[in-house]
Amino acid sequence: MSPRWNPNPDVRTGRHVVCHLHVHLVLVTKYRRGAMTGEMLTRCEEIMREVCEDFEAELKQFNGEEDHVRLLVHYPPKVQLSKLVNCLKGVSSRYLRKEYDTHVRRYLWGGRFWSGSYFAGSCGGAPLSVVRQYIENQQRPV
Repeated sequence: MSPRWNPNPDVRTGRHVVCHLHVHLVLVTKYRRGAMTGEMLTRCEEIMREVCEDFEAELKQFNGEEDHVRLLVHYPPKVQLSKLVNCLKGVSSRYLRKEYDTHVRRYLWGGRFWSGSYFAGSCGGAPLSVVRQYIENQQRPV
């Protein structure tokens, strides 16, 4: 596609779709235990970046603390968000437990690294009030 059609690299284009999808994800360790070290957070980012690439998504931003991580992911419309999250949690859990086994076992038990729940918030684009007003002001065909 020519640059004049897509001047914004965050806007994805396909045969039948033009989209701009971003999600803010928060993943919390099991029992909200402070199991993550700085080194583990760095490794977690690497793992999650690879998982996103496998889904043709892009990890735009990553940060975290001892008991949670925050991600900003740009993803295509064909990606089912729950599958992406399950893969992010599953793959990172496997690698982090394997690579930092001794440390992780001090904080977490039962074979789980992440809590079963997560936060996902859509973001980007216009605020809801602006979208509502735009739709409301569209002319109806006579």
